[in-house]
Amino acid sequence: MKKQPNLVFAAARFHGAPDGTYEEFRRWLLEHWDRVEPTIMTRATQTNEAARCAVLLPVLSRLDGPLALIEVGAAAGLCLYPDRYSYRYETDGRTIALDPSDGPSTVTIPCQIDASSVPHRLPDVVWRAGVDLNPIAPDDPDSRAWLRTLVWPEQEERRRRLDAALALAAAESAHLIAGDLLDSITDLVTAAPAGAHVIVFHSAVLVYLDKAKRERFAALMRSLEHVTWVSNEGEAVLPRVAEQLPRSSSGGTVLAVNETPVAFVGPHGQSYESLAQ
Repeated sequence: MKKQPNLVFAAARFHGAPDGTYEEFRRWLLEHWDRVEPTIMTRATQTNEAARCAVLLPVLSRLDGPLALIEVGAAAGLCLYPDRYSYRYETDGRTIALDPSDGPSTVTIPCQIDASSVPHRLPDVVWRAGVDLNPIAPDDPDSRAWLRTLVWPEQEERRRRLDAALALAAAESAHLIAGDLLDSITDLVTAAPAGAHVIVFHSAVLVYLDKAKRERFAALMRSLEHVTWVSNEGEAVLPRVAEQLPRSSSGGTVLAVNETPVAFVGPHGQSYESLAQ
């Protein structure tokens, strides 16, 4: 895990590495390695992309509510606020706007989508919780600075969206706990409000687990009654999902509900292609 190029680059940027040529970067890194290495060893890549809510929404908007959301690998929990963001869905040359009932959000998410999948309402979310090995407090300046370094330097729009989503999450804290997904999910499901439809979801999380642990997690999810499981992972991560795909996702990820694939989606929520026949 500590050999990830993304982690090395982020740690270097965290300490002020220049955005220049490789030679400039290499020279700077060698000169400042004594500062960068401890950051690599103590931090993790926890890209928290609120825009993934744009591809969760077509599913969430069609579920009976009210909803209790539980995110696995939540980091700062920015994907726990699908009802607090504004969306601009592009389809057939048109832009369809969807905003919270109290007006446009400070976070606006664009997404390319097929016309039949455009959601027409935001979900009624009554509870938000998440588990992560190292949960991030959205109001902590150091943590916010780290999350900003995980966004590529040229992606300023994503950085602005991150800042706005962190501010929103800081103002309305979700219930985030530190723990292992296998040890924590059942307790969180039990803690959800009575009468709420419990949704357990995750995006680009299981890929970091070994095969045996993925299988244990999948078995756990199948065992939970009255819980909807929404996964957003690479096509090879969940075998039961992979065997149902009509073709390759071509570099995207697969959105599935209870291990039934429903769409190919952009890894950062930028596109949604329904697999409905």
